[in-house]
Amino acid sequence: MSAPRVISLGCRLNLAEGEAIRRLAGGAGLSNTVVINSCAVTNEAVRQTRQQIRRARKANPTARLIVTGCAAQIDPAAFAAMPEVDAVIGNAEKLDAGEWDAQAGGGERLRVNDIMSVRENAAHLIDGYGDRARAFLQVQNGCDHRCTFCIIPFGRGPSRSVSIDDAIASVRRLVDHGHPEIVLTGVDMTSWGQDLDGAPRLGRLVAAILDAVPDLFRLRLSSVDCAEIDDELFERLTGDARLAPYLHLSLQAGSNMILKRMKRRHSREDAIDLSRRLRARRPEIALGADLIAGFPTEDEEMFLDSVRLIDEAGINYAHVFPFSARSETPAARMPQLSGDIVADRARRLRTAGSEATSRFLDSLIGTTGEAVIESGGRGRFGNFAPARFSEAGLRPGDVARLRVVGREGDTLIAESAGA
Repeated sequence: MSAPRVISLGCRLNLAEGEAIRRLAGGAGLSNTVVINSCAVTNEAVRQTRQQIRRARKANPTARLIVTGCAAQIDPAAFAAMPEVDAVIGNAEKLDAGEWDAQAGGGERLRVNDIMSVRENAAHLIDGYGDRARAFLQVQNGCDHRCTFCIIPFGRGPSRSVSIDDAIASVRRLVDHGHPEIVLTGVDMTSWGQDLDGAPRLGRLVAAILDAVPDLFRLRLSSVDCAEIDDELFERLTGDARLAPYLHLSLQAGSNMILKRMKRRHSREDAIDLSRRLRARRPEIALGADLIAGFPTEDEEMFLDSVRLIDEAGINYAHVFPFSARSETPAARMPQLSGDIVADRARRLRTAGSEATSRFLDSLIGTTGEAVIESGGRGRFGNFAPARFSEAGLRPGDVARLRVVGREGDTLIAESAGA
């Protein structure tokens, strides 16, 4: 092995940062090196990180093995104590070119500073990742909220934002490199701007990008909080065709009592109201949502509130997670449900979500729309629906007008609709 290999676990933000790490480590001249970019969202994620470290060492016995990411930031000593690990660096250090220069020269075994003291986002290092079709651009990092189930603020630090000028410059570079679609991403996207002069809202950033980069075909947002969608963002979501007609909501639960115990900032009524207002203005908009099954103290009726929310809020794509206690969080100290109950509720919630997705995809049969072409004869419409097609001559990064003629599982079958 020569060039550094980066293994990123967890969220899309980690994947984006993994690409930055690859560039920085390669630029520092690191060779025969494996970097594990860890995840800490649950105890299971930490276990998988340790498993990945052991596998990487077994597969690369002579390589230098460096661990970074959220799990390393939160519990650096535990990873430094692993015999497979040569060095542990923190979430801020992993985006510091000087740190990788130091690691190329041997470096310190443990380099993890206080993430809560970090006040800047390394925007110039996060130029996006992805295939030619789309690129993911980090515009925000960290979180100032304290949901009772979440450890991530202690791995990512306080919320901090990329400036509008830096974001526009990055989008222009990505479009010039052939990406027709850009996905804005962050830890707590809708808190973007609160640390900048004048405390602009996310809608201001979205509007500025769309106005300043007319060659961008489509802008898409990653997960957002329905409690923080500002008026300008709402207007763009419902009135600008270049902003994808899709929104992924961080809902987590459909029971107001459980939402309160999670310390979320919205109610089930807020989610339902937002859905209705969005579709009243832009009927074709699709909604995804994160939902947790089996949160501590959840009874059957509270769980059924989450099931019912899928229909009542018109959720088209449900990303369901069985609750997994993360040590050092308040939720881990609450009365836990049995593993069997959690697994059963996750299965039932996934079934409800899958049925909603099937109904949504079936409703698209016979419609025509523009899809960004991906690799492997696949494309994705603005509403996030994936499609498979057989037309030759379409390459990743192309934009094609496709007609939906059928469905196979969770994928649409499409054919060219011409110009």
